[in-house]
Amino acid sequence: MKVCIIGNNLVSLTLAKALLNKGLSVDIYYKKGNKIYDQTRTIGISKSNVEYFNNHIVNIDKILWDIKKIQIYTENFNNNEILNFSNSNKKIFSILKNFQLHEILNKSLKNEKNFNYKNNLSYTNLLKKKYKIIINCDPLNEITKKFFSNKIKKNYNSFAYTTIINHEKVIKNDTAIQIFTKQGPMAFLPLSKNKTSIVYSHKANNDKEKVDVINLIKKFNPKYKITGNGSLSKFKLTSSNLRKYHQDNIMAFGDILHKLHPLAGQGFNMSIRDVRRLLELIENRINLGLDLDKSICIEFQKEVKVKNYIFSSGIDLIYEFFNFESKVKSEFLNKSINIIGKNKSLNNLFKKFADIGLPV
Repeated sequence: MKVCIIGNNLVSLTLAKALLNKGLSVDIYYKKGNKIYDQTRTIGISKSNVEYFNNHIVNIDKILWDIKKIQIYTENFNNNEILNFSNSNKKIFSILKNFQLHEILNKSLKNEKNFNYKNNLSYTNLLKKKYKIIINCDPLNEITKKFFSNKIKKNYNSFAYTTIINHEKVIKNDTAIQIFTKQGPMAFLPLSKNKTSIVYSHKANNDKEKVDVINLIKKFNPKYKITGNGSLSKFKLTSSNLRKYHQDNIMAFGDILHKLHPLAGQGFNMSIRDVRRLLELIENRINLGLDLDKSICIEFQKEVKVKNYIFSSGIDLIYEFFNFESKVKSEFLNKSINIIGKNKSLNNLFKKFADIGLPV
């Protein structure tokens, strides 16, 4: 059986490799000139998703940097720690560079005999091909605009800035730090003993506002002796949830389904969980001797749509809570957060929520 995937981003390549590992054939269509990832972008992958990636997609251990503790601070309370999460010196999640994962996936796909890359084909002509199922991971093509534009959207009136700082060696650079500043959250995400990724969200109504991100990094820098920084990337922050996951046998996937604020680093994790559930449905269908058709799309929407919406709403709630906290300095709020953070059961619940999402 052959599956068609549209797009050559991380989600589409991950899905392609996962399907090939299940014995299916895959054609990927994309337009030449699609932007490949710049070297300032990083992603966090939860412990359970790393295990799934290594066991069912491709081994990525060599490009991972493990995080064993998370500390959360707020500017309102003189950058004092208000929450922390750890797991007995074991990793909670891992950080990697987007472009390195893209390279590993591309390399592994080139060795697959049942895989084909196809480009410069109009998507209108693509629909004339007789694929039983088409999975669209490209948020910018005409299929997305025609069938998958009806979304629940939110504009954060903010822009995200990403860069990688170089610093003097930190022997145990394994703690992720999130600081909720008055203008938005700033995350320090270790990549090695002497490199750390920065993701900063700054409130602004337009992209013409000048923001001195480098000085802000220095201001909120928790411990690093910075020796230099890489290029700075910028993108507008919005969130969205797609209302309808499919049109006949064409399924939307990846960022088209859900787009999150980056403060919790859960966007790609949600997509990996979607890959896992879709593959379970496909495997069940194959084991029953049934063909793949649009009923897979219907079943997938039924299984994950509500869970994805609840999960993404939970991430948005976290953002709004700390956004409110930045505007109203309240000792009561601070004490409440500390009480929640020190409650072992609630602390473990939050870690489980971030690691595996909502129960299937």
